[in-house]
Amino acid sequence: MPSSLNGGSKKKTIVVLALVFVTGVLFTGLFNMGLSATNEMDFCISCHSMKVNYEEYKETVHYKNASGVRATCSDCHVPRDLGPKLVMKVLAYKDVLGEFLGTIDTPEKYEAQRWAMANRVWDKMRASNSRECRSCHDFEQMDLSEQGRSARKRHGAAMDEGKACIDCHKGLAHEEPDEPEEPEETTSET
Repeated sequence: MPSSLNGGSKKKTIVVLALVFVTGVLFTGLFNMGLSATNEMDFCISCHSMKVNYEEYKETVHYKNASGVRATCSDCHVPRDLGPKLVMKVLAYKDVLGEFLGTIDTPEKYEAQRWAMANRVWDKMRASNSRECRSCHDFEQMDLSEQGRSARKRHGAAMDEGKACIDCHKGLAHEEPDEPEEPEETTSET
């Protein structure tokens, strides 16, 4: 085989590998930009239905407090590790779909779905042992001696019992929805 053909083949291979590398870097960069953009609070509250949550959140210590530290939507609802984060981003389609299909696009429709939506979030938080809460509120880092007597006792017991944060702290950043009433059974007499 002539050496000029072999050299041309090597150049093509190098060019192809360089293009694959550059494409990979560009894709990774754009993908990370997309993930970051969808973690911004402005993105989260851009859907009409999330405005209800946003107004409630603005009244909490997670929004405004003496230390000036703010927990945003993604801090509480999106895992930090890539694998769980990607899973959560895929599962978020349900909220987006609800907005587009009109099942949660008004305050009334939102309230009608609120109990079910809250329970899905609480179940995810229990399943992850309140992973997102613990990224800021780690039992091991708590100085229980600085807490009030009730909090100290309850946090100590929660540590011993392996409770998830959400087991005690529902309704902390958003209003806790009322559990729907069970429909009364009707008896038919024949």
